[in-house]
Amino acid sequence: MPDWSYHPLFKSWLTKLPNALGREFIHNGMSLIASSKLGSSFIEFLGHMDPSPKLQKEFLNIHVSNPIGLSGKIDPLMTGTKAFAQLGFGFIEIGPVALQPYRSPASYDSTKQNILFPLKLETLGIEQTILKLKKLQSLGKPIFIRVSPDHSLLEQSEIIKALHPYCDTFIIEDKDEFTSNCLSLIKKAAKEKPLLLSIKQKDVRSSLIKISRYIKDTIVDGIVIEENSVMIGDFQLFETKQVDALLESLIMLRKNEITSVPIIISGGVLEPEDAKSLLSNGADLIILSSGYVVSGPGLPKRVNELLLMDQEDSDKEIVDGWQYYWLFGLCILIGGILALLFSMTRVILPYDEAFLNLSRDQLMMINNRIILFMAHDRMTLAGTMISGGIIYMQLAKHGVRNGVHWARKAINIAGITGFIGILLFIGYGYFDWLHGLFWVILLPFFVIGYKKTTGASHTPLSMNLKNSHSWKRSLWGQLCFVTLGFSFVIGGVVISAIGISSVFVNTDLTYICMTPELMDSINSRLIPLIAHDRAGFGSALISVGLLVLMMALWGFHEGARWIWKTFLIGGIPAFSAGILTHFIIGYTTFIHLLPAYFALALYLLGLYLSKDFLTQKS
Repeated sequence: MPDWSYHPLFKSWLTKLPNALGREFIHNGMSLIASSKLGSSFIEFLGHMDPSPKLQKEFLNIHVSNPIGLSGKIDPLMTGTKAFAQLGFGFIEIGPVALQPYRSPASYDSTKQNILFPLKLETLGIEQTILKLKKLQSLGKPIFIRVSPDHSLLEQSEIIKALHPYCDTFIIEDKDEFTSNCLSLIKKAAKEKPLLLSIKQKDVRSSLIKISRYIKDTIVDGIVIEENSVMIGDFQLFETKQVDALLESLIMLRKNEITSVPIIISGGVLEPEDAKSLLSNGADLIILSSGYVVSGPGLPKRVNELLLMDQEDSDKEIVDGWQYYWLFGLCILIGGILALLFSMTRVILPYDEAFLNLSRDQLMMINNRIILFMAHDRMTLAGTMISGGIIYMQLAKHGVRNGVHWARKAINIAGITGFIGILLFIGYGYFDWLHGLFWVILLPFFVIGYKKTTGASHTPLSMNLKNSHSWKRSLWGQLCFVTLGFSFVIGGVVISAIGISSVFVNTDLTYICMTPELMDSINSRLIPLIAHDRAGFGSALISVGLLVLMMALWGFHEGARWIWKTFLIGGIPAFSAGILTHFIIGYTTFIHLLPAYFALALYLLGLYLSKDFLTQKS
C-alpha cells in the first residue's frame, strides 16, 4: 500500500473502522501478498523500497541494511511483520512481549491525526509470539524484542530465555527499582545477545549518573531514548513529532561522554527531516512509531533516500553505454515521425498494395472509409511511438546516464515487452518487411545498451524533508499517472487481443459501413492487413504504458523536474494523434473516444497536481 494509494484512497476509510479492524485488514492483506515470491515481487514493483547498500551498517555486530526500524506498537499481533520487512526497514521491533496475551487495541483519532494507545500495550503473549517468530526465521531482517515492563525481574528473565533463539537483541524498559545487580541478572539471561536499556525522554536528565554506571559496568550494550506519552483518560498518546525534545536528550547523552555505546531513538519522527536531524546528531538507529501511520508507508523510503543526499558523490562517473539506450529511443522517435507522415499522406504503402493485390485508388473506390480507418490506426500508432521514443531518450539521458537503477530497469522491461510484441503482427496472417527491418535496426542498440549499463545500480536520491502540501497533493498526481499507466497497459492488451481475434468493435463497423464478411468477400487479405495495424498499435501501447507506469511508481521525487517534463512532452504526441485523428477522419463516436478522454483527464490532472512537488528547486 504505497503512499499514492494509502493517502488518497485507503487511509480515510480504513481509519474509520472500529478498533483495530482497519489495522489488521491492512496487515493481513499485505502479509498475504508478501507470503509468496510473486507477491514479494509485486510489492517490490509497486514500491521499489529496497534501500541503497550505502546505508548498511553494523550495530553491535548485527548487520542492518539501513538505520530505520519499525516499532512493535504498530504491529502488536505480528500480522504484518512479513510485509513490513519488505517496505524499506532495516530492522523490526517485536513487543512488548508479556507472559500472557493482552488485547486492548489502539484507536485512531482521524481529526487530530493521532493514535491513542491503551496504558497497558497490547501483546500476543509469549506462546503466540514464539509460534510467530518460528515462522519468521527466514525474514532476513534483524529482530529486536522488547520485554514487557509489567513483570518482575525473574519473569522478565524467563521471557528473555524463552525468546533468546529467535531474536538479535533485547530491549528492556528502565524501572526505578532497577539496580546494577538486577540488570546483571537480565544481562545473564540474554547471554551473548545485546541488551538495550529503554529510558523515557523526560527521564534522561535525571538518569545520567545511572546510565553512566550501567555502561561502565558493561551491563547494558546500548540506550534507547523513548518517546514521551501524555495520559488521556484510560489511554496514552505518543505525539507524532517530538524531535526537538529527543534531540535535546540525545545531545545531552553525547555531551556527557556517553559515546561508547550506540543510542537508538524510538518514536517522535513524523517527517524525513526529523530522522535525518537525529541521525546527524549522534543517533545510531531510528524506530518509527505513530509518525509512520500518519505519514504513510513510504516514510522509511523517503528517509533512506534523504540520507543518501549526504553521501552523494559530486564526482561520480557517468555510466558508459547510456547513449545506446538514447539512440534506441531516437530510432523509435524517427520511426514514429515517418509513420505519421505516411499515415497522413498515402496511408497504404507499396508492400501493402502488393499484399492486397489492390492499389490505393482501387481501395478508395471500394470504400474510402477503409483507408481513413487504417489512417486512424496508423496515426495513433505513430503518436504512441513518438511518445515512447521521447520517454526512452529522457530515461537514458537523465536516469541511466547518472546510474539510476530504476530508469535502466524501466527501459529493459518496456523494451523487451516491445520486442516480444512483434509476434502480434503475425497473429492474423500478415507480417510486413518494414516492421521487421525496424526491429532489426533497434535490436543492436538495445542489446549493447543492456550490456554496457550494468553499472547503473544507484538508488535515487531525494531532497524531500517535510510532509508539505505540495507532497500531499503530488500523491494525487502520482495516483493519476499510475492509473494512466495501468490504463494504457490494459488498453494495449485489449486492442492487441481484438487485433488477433475479432479485429473490429461495433463502432468500427458502424464507421466503415461494412461488415467483416463483406470486406472478406471483397478481398480476403484486407482484414489481416487491418488486424496487423491494430495488433501493432496494441503492442506499442503496452510498452509505453509500462514506461508511464514505472516512471510514476519509481520516479516521483521532490525536485525531479525532468520527470515532470518527460510526462508533459511525452504525452503530447500520443494524445494529439490519438484524439485529433478521430476528428480529422470524422470518427467521433463518444463511447469510442471515452477511454481517450478519460486518459487525457488523468494526464492533465496528474501534471497539475504534481507540478509544484516535481519542479521545485533544491
